[in-house]
Amino acid sequence: MTTILASRLDSLRARMAATATDLVVIGPSSHMVYLADLSPHGDERPVLLMVSPTFAGFLMPALNVDSARQHTDLPFFPWTDADGPSAALEELLAATGIDRTAPSIVLDETMRTDFALLVLDALPGAIRRFTDDTVGYLRSRKDAAEYRALKKSAVLNDAAMAAGFAALRPGITEREVATVIRDFYKANGATTEFCSVCFGQNGAFPHHHTGETQLKDGDAVLIDTGARIYGYPSDMTRVGYYGSAPEGFGQIHSILDRAVEAAIKAAHAGARASSVDKAARDVITSAGYGPNFLHRTGHGLGIDIHEGPYITATADTVLEEGMVFSIEPGIYLQGQFGLRLEEIVIIRNGVAEILSDMPRTAVAGG
Repeated sequence: MTTILASRLDSLRARMAATATDLVVIGPSSHMVYLADLSPHGDERPVLLMVSPTFAGFLMPALNVDSARQHTDLPFFPWTDADGPSAALEELLAATGIDRTAPSIVLDETMRTDFALLVLDALPGAIRRFTDDTVGYLRSRKDAAEYRALKKSAVLNDAAMAAGFAALRPGITEREVATVIRDFYKANGATTEFCSVCFGQNGAFPHHHTGETQLKDGDAVLIDTGARIYGYPSDMTRVGYYGSAPEGFGQIHSILDRAVEAAIKAAHAGARASSVDKAARDVITSAGYGPNFLHRTGHGLGIDIHEGPYITATADTVLEEGMVFSIEPGIYLQGQFGLRLEEIVIIRNGVAEILSDMPRTAVAGG
């Protein structure tokens, strides 16, 4: 086990002590990647990582053990298709050393329901909750290595975004621009996480599906894209136009830029996530476009594109050093265009630091 993984298990056990947790149960998920650097084959065969104050080990199908052994030195409790997982699960639970009368357990909220029920059936007196104050708590506070990976991923995304805007020409389709960006990622050793290219009126749909719409003079262009490299993703939105800017574009862009700046200023250690949302929303509401801001201000970013903390009007999360999240206010004008500006920031030295190096200036094509 690497020093980083050993440290994460130590930190998890400290959180378990602080939250009176007897057992953490993780399925094949990004939580398992975070704790054990293991992403086992996912099917209906139960795979579980169990962590107690004194023990950590895997329930694992026997046919996957040899491959998984290359990635972890934690013990396995294998089971075969012929025998089923029940006996191996009992052995694993016994090895954890927990009192099974009424244990406080944490279940991976992303695991298959049948995996979770297998655990709950074996621990009928368990008091259960999800990972928010244990694994989720730890994952939301990035360490120095995670910061470096996220920064490198963001800078690569800057170049991919620039390549996408550079490809604009009359008649090119949204899908063709997305292909330019995806090819850039591949050529630079990254894999595409997502890529949304929106021309004209399509930008007014916050989750537009990139299609065959062709670019024409006077179209606003919105590109929201991200890739994964070094194990961590990027996520950024920039906007521009082709030829002449559509009426109102400059005004909306200016409002959004001010909203981003206000949110960044509000995002500091000790502030609540809701105050960041409010800072962005107040700028847009004061400008008369409150009803056109259709979504939360941001989401956390880490191993997953969307993870805690979430930047919403009701989020009471207190921002702490190492937290990484998006700030992405948008204004969507149906039948005209929609604009969104997105930065990924990290709370570093107490304040919000932007990971991207690309300006938010509107990109003019043509």
